[in-house]
Amino acid sequence: MAEALTIARPYAEAAFKLAKTSNELSDWSNMLKIAAFVANDERIRSLLGNPSVPAKRLGELLLEVCGILNLGICGKKLNKDNCTFILLLTEGKRVAVLPEVSELFEQLKTQEDGVLEAKITSAFAITKQQLNDLVTGLESKFKCKIEAKVDVNPKLIGGVKVEIGDEVLDASVRGKLEAMSVALKS
Repeated sequence: MAEALTIARPYAEAAFKLAKTSNELSDWSNMLKIAAFVANDERIRSLLGNPSVPAKRLGELLLEVCGILNLGICGKKLNKDNCTFILLLTEGKRVAVLPEVSELFEQLKTQEDGVLEAKITSAFAITKQQLNDLVTGLESKFKCKIEAKVDVNPKLIGGVKVEIGDEVLDASVRGKLEAMSVALKS
């Protein structure tokens, strides 16, 4: 996954700059979500490594399917830049990283809006008040609005783990025990 993110990052950044310049962030966001969905389809995945399917034909197929889905969702056709972007990915044999490109694009879009996405994992269910307090603390630390998604994972034993972008704040009992184990071994 880390390798896919590394490959996808320059494509996501280029798409974001192009979308921002043309003031089409939401259109690009929709297109990338659709393209990622199509690229994850097992029938498309089976064509990715197939030497008998030329990159141009694969690109045309992706554009056709994405165009049909896009018209069904927002009633708009893919624009020239969208098509060029998808064809560039197919020619570079990068279609498999479309889901990561879409994910990174969304992160850049939320950062542009002044919002960071936080994935909060807790050992137990969190009350609304606890979540509000945690989000308020995170907003003061990161100096921007935080949009939180909460998951419960009893394997943490106790406490919470917060992931914001590349930063991880691990205040779980499991995390502290693992850190203590590493410290004792060294």
